Amino acid sequence: MSTTPHGSIISKISQDDIKKLANEGERVDGRAFDEYRKIKITTGFVEKAEGSALVELGSTRVLAGVKVETGFPFPDTPDEGVLSVTAELLPLASETFEPGPPNENAIALARFVDRGIRESKSIDMKQFCLERGKRVYMIMIDVCVLDHGGDLIDASALAALAALSTTKYPIYNMVDGQAVKTEELKPLLLREYPIATTLAILDDKLLLDPSIQEEQATGTFISFVFLEDERICAVQKNGLATITESMLFEAIRISGEKSKELRRLLFPRGDVGGQG
Repeated sequence: MSTTPHGSIISKISQDDIKKLANEGERVDGRAFDEYRKIKITTGFVEKAEGSALVELGSTRVLAGVKVETGFPFPDTPDEGVLSVTAELLPLASETFEPGPPNENAIALARFVDRGIRESKSIDMKQFCLERGKRVYMIMIDVCVLDHGGDLIDASALAALAALSTTKYPIYNMVDGQAVKTEELKPLLLREYPIATTLAILDDKLLLDPSIQEEQATGTFISFVFLEDERICAVQKNGLATITESMLFEAIRISGEKSKELRRLLFPRGDVGGQG
């Protein structure tokens, strides 16, 4: 997927300016090539959600909410809970976003956030089975883009993780074949904390956390999801530009270092790494 919406237009002059600055070792907003914009994370943003977080990444604002209910398991995983991720690109977030059902960009964004959580095995879904083949917990993550200033992948993945890490869900008991909700709340324990980092590829340059202007000028991105022990659990490249082997290894190095930076920001006291 591309985090640059279809129909976005940036003038040829602006594209040339961005490329010229990059060749001179500079970016339009003055950041270093491997520097994130200012990040602010606010948890507990939505009172009615089991967990929620607002992530502000530069001018990009993404809200993630978690709801936990009960439902039916999938036939191929009768003893596991159900995880689902959806994404909504609000028309107010960008003049290029249109109302209506999720388009391919929203679907692709949700899939990548889902992949990072699912492939990291951060949630032990077997713990969310109430009765094998009949009733399980359903963990639903809704990602809502409020303002699109670039790099929706990193902002969305970080918001989803922050929301999950603060989630407290109601306990249900099975009574006569029915799931009965209790007043007891339980924290959602995570075994892993997947962190996504994205770099734009501009000729032979790598730009971390591309702004909307940089996204429109480059059109090609590579995203990694790192775990705390520096393993990569997901990777995705979007766009047609080629990436050399040396650039790929440099992208992995930068992303690995920056994932540590984001993890420290999300968990300043260092209380991460396999609570569940």
